[in-house]
Amino acid sequence: MTEGLEIVKFSATSTDVVHPIDAADRQLMKEIRTAAASAKGNVVREPFDAMMEQTPDAPGITYEPGTVGGVSGVWCRPSAASAGRAILYVHGGAYIAGSANAFRHLAGQIAARAGAAAFVPDYRLAPEHRFPAAFEDAHAAYRGLLQPETHAIAIVGDSAGGGLALALIAATCAEAANHGATAPCAGVAMSPWTDLALTGSSLENRAAADPFLTRAALAQAAAQYLAGQDARAPQASPLYGEFRDLPPLSVHTGTDEILLDDSRRYAQKARAANGDIALHLWEGMPHVFASTVGTLNAAEQALDLIGAFLRERLEAQ
Repeated sequence: MTEGLEIVKFSATSTDVVHPIDAADRQLMKEIRTAAASAKGNVVREPFDAMMEQTPDAPGITYEPGTVGGVSGVWCRPSAASAGRAILYVHGGAYIAGSANAFRHLAGQIAARAGAAAFVPDYRLAPEHRFPAAFEDAHAAYRGLLQPETHAIAIVGDSAGGGLALALIAATCAEAANHGATAPCAGVAMSPWTDLALTGSSLENRAAADPFLTRAALAQAAAQYLAGQDARAPQASPLYGEFRDLPPLSVHTGTDEILLDDSRRYAQKARAANGDIALHLWEGMPHVFASTVGTLNAAEQALDLIGAFLRERLEAQ
């Protein structure tokens, strides 16, 4: 389902990678589209959490509740985790849904592949808690991970959590540059929502292709979270923030999602600032497709790439 989308095949020296869809995933996506059609655009907490809990467990992962930096959440611990290394996983849900418990399986899949424990904070949700509550909680959790015995921290997120992760990376890197704090060693964003002002052209030209999201649903969620505040505030929309001194970044996005341009434009700006960013474009894949590991081949492949990227950078510290 990539009609109307120009796919550029980049050279071997490019840091953009286009992953073609295979025949099995193409057929499965037809079935997923049919099943998802009646609920397109709906982000309701209980059904959303139930959907995310369907992501299978990774082998050797245990979960335990915890509190980091005053923020409660869930630890995802691989059986052979490297000491002194941690992942902060910021979950998605358009700032109005999602929970650490529901996303523990997806975070655990990444933790297992990266060989490092991951903490998923239960940041406050809108409309009960407005901007910048989610950013404040994610920031507090990151600072809580900064212990003397912790040598390296990577920040990972998906969807709204992907945008929040990128905003947090920019903020913590600025703090490190200005005040000598510890910066994250790497960042990963899956289908990040980087622009709450909703200015990307893919909101229109990928609308028919996206099986899950609608512009109207995102606009409603953004309004609930921002409550009249500036949609271009960097803590809400990292597309409008700073791109200096960022760590290596890896972004994974499907070509069949309306937030495609949120990733493309973010990568463009990061490169203009001499950033080290790899943008992976997965043909025919929907929003946060990695959560379908065990179903879509692309999900397994993307998680393997993310895990290898994180493991290399965490162990280099």
